[in-house]
Amino acid sequence: MIGLDTNILVRYIVQDDPVQLRKATDCIEQYLTERNYGFISTVVMAEIAWVLESVYGFTHTEIAAAIERILQIEQLVVEHEAEVFLAMVALKRKHGAFADALIGRINAKAGCSHTVTFDRKALRLPGFDLL
Repeated sequence: MIGLDTNILVRYIVQDDPVQLRKATDCIEQYLTERNYGFISTVVMAEIAWVLESVYGFTHTEIAAAIERILQIEQLVVEHEAEVFLAMVALKRKHGAFADALIGRINAKAGCSHTVTFDRKALRLPGFDLL
């Protein structure tokens, strides 16, 4: 198994640099197999959402679609996959930001009764309370 950095997946999604796109595509579609997985950490997933929105101007619907595509690639292992999926669903339903939803889901999985925040937008998500 090898770890994949944010920039590899962003190139694969946005296809804006032909040289890096070819390398990223070869890595994901040729090099990675069911015996040699690519690992994506939750930090990378949060960075992907942030980069797609802030740098490339993706809408929340487009970001959710990109995350869903990543989750469907068989040769990729996503850390906290169920929580990433639920955060993607929250984003798709416009309940809040992907990173906030991911934080809340991971905290809930860890046994937290709730997550305190100063972020009023995060309060739209289940399990968040204003401090």
